[in-house]
Amino acid sequence: MSIDGAIGPATSDYMHRGLAVASKDHAQLVILTLDTPGGLDTSMRQIVRDILASQVPVAAFVAPPGSRAASAGTFILYASHVAAMAPGTNLGAASPVQIGIGSPSPEPQGSAETAKESAPRDVHERKAFADAAAYIRSLAQLRGRNADWGEKAVLEAASLSSTEALDQKVIELIAADVPTLLSELEGRKVDVAGAERVLHTAGAPVLPWPPDWRDRLLSVITNPGVALILMLAGIYALVFEFSNPGLVFPGVTGAVCLLLALYALHLLPVNYAGLALIVIGIAFVIAELHFPSYGSLGVGGGLAFIAGALMLIDTDVSEFRVPWKLIAVLAATTAAFIFILVRLALRARRAPIVSGVRSLVGTDGEMLEDAADIGWARIHGETWRVKTASPLIRGQKIRVVDVEGTRPRVSAIEGR
Repeated sequence: MSIDGAIGPATSDYMHRGLAVASKDHAQLVILTLDTPGGLDTSMRQIVRDILASQVPVAAFVAPPGSRAASAGTFILYASHVAAMAPGTNLGAASPVQIGIGSPSPEPQGSAETAKESAPRDVHERKAFADAAAYIRSLAQLRGRNADWGEKAVLEAASLSSTEALDQKVIELIAADVPTLLSELEGRKVDVAGAERVLHTAGAPVLPWPPDWRDRLLSVITNPGVALILMLAGIYALVFEFSNPGLVFPGVTGAVCLLLALYALHLLPVNYAGLALIVIGIAFVIAELHFPSYGSLGVGGGLAFIAGALMLIDTDVSEFRVPWKLIAVLAATTAAFIFILVRLALRARRAPIVSGVRSLVGTDGEMLEDAADIGWARIHGETWRVKTASPLIRGQKIRVVDVEGTRPRVSAIEGR
């Protein structure tokens, strides 16, 4: 199995199913190759729980050369039954904030300046740091690894190369590739769920377990930006369906998009205040189309949407935040949508009436009989009972000047 990229809900689901299949097939070892900058704390802890409960030993292997197991990847490495790294790899920077994830490299380990920058700044960060430090220490003690360095990786964002990690007993092996790792593991004893097992992996067949279509789909929809787009598309499609009943396609598409978005948001660490602001903002935007608020509902809805999108995902991991450029594009798209609909509505309101009795105003006709007050006339090829403004004679050309109830009011056309 492999984890390549940020760790999220799709990764934890992939690991859970993969370990279940390995246990069902009575595999003697799961090799997990790692190359990750870190990820969500909830997903990482789910993976760690699955590894600790696994009936099949797991060998975490930071590979190929040039890979890293930063942040959440370090916890997974510590939780595994065997920890190994390829030459030219590194691990660490396991602080529970955005340190070492897509940011500039930290200063050399041990410097006072680095320790000062890495130190938690408020009570919430101190609690998060203390919890993460205790967690990695418990994993280190369970697997017999260097607990002191694990705490240092959390509290000071420390990192190690593969050679340094082996020297400090953070890992057990350095191997160039998977076949070399299997040879090195031959005859090694591991403790799995309280029972000792001896590995016989030299020359053993290796069965790849790559992510399938479900994992790839889950990885796409649990991207916060994609989830936000799906939610907007679903809501607007349903509004369009309700405004034009019977089209069916917008309703079906909107329902599917909205359900996918809600499922993705259920798996992500959502800030419900942000979600509420997004929903309120969209509601205000829709209300702008039906109530004469002179733009106040639309502007307020747009601002609420932007604020909610910025705070939608409650994490410091940059890979799982909604990009501000995407928020700007979605806000601009919504504004353009409102502008177009309002313009169409105004144009429709100013257009002449083309149906009903009122549509006859301004049209010409001909009297079918003499009439001093009420009589019959032909208008637009139809026979109407009309009210006259003055006495008229049969055959006289007339024009509809008004409508009284359901009866056209006519007057003679001058000169005819």
